[in-house]
Amino acid sequence: MNKIVILSRKKIQLYSVIAAVVILAGAYIGWQQTKPTAAGVTSDVPQVLQMVTGEFSAQLDNGKKIESYQFSPSSVYAKKGQPVELRLSGINGQSHPFVIEGQDIKGTINKGKTTVVRFTPKESGVFAIVCQTHADPKDGGPMVGYLIVE
Repeated sequence: MNKIVILSRKKIQLYSVIAAVVILAGAYIGWQQTKPTAAGVTSDVPQVLQMVTGEFSAQLDNGKKIESYQFSPSSVYAKKGQPVELRLSGINGQSHPFVIEGQDIKGTINKGKTTVVRFTPKESGVFAIVCQTHADPKDGGPMVGYLIVE
């Protein structure tokens, strides 16, 4: 037994409108999710970057203690033109006065505390974060990290 379904013109129009709305809504949502960010457009939300101070120490056969300090991670990445919040936490060593070369930024990282530096990089490049206390091998250095701005 075959059934024949007869739809009125109004029902066909209603179903067509509903189908068109569903298709257009799906296409709009999919387009919004894949829409690329315009070149050069940056966000006002700061990039949060974190580094800690670290220490390696050892005792030589003659009893002399040697130390070497470092930033961990050794490199952090930021985007040009987007605000940055760089959090530097002191784990080892009493204090680490530092400069970020090429950014006109300096400060001090103290043991057990976090120093927060806020800035917006204006140009791309690799900028050294240098601890001034541990700048050469006789002082457990060089203690250098890198800010890489893309």
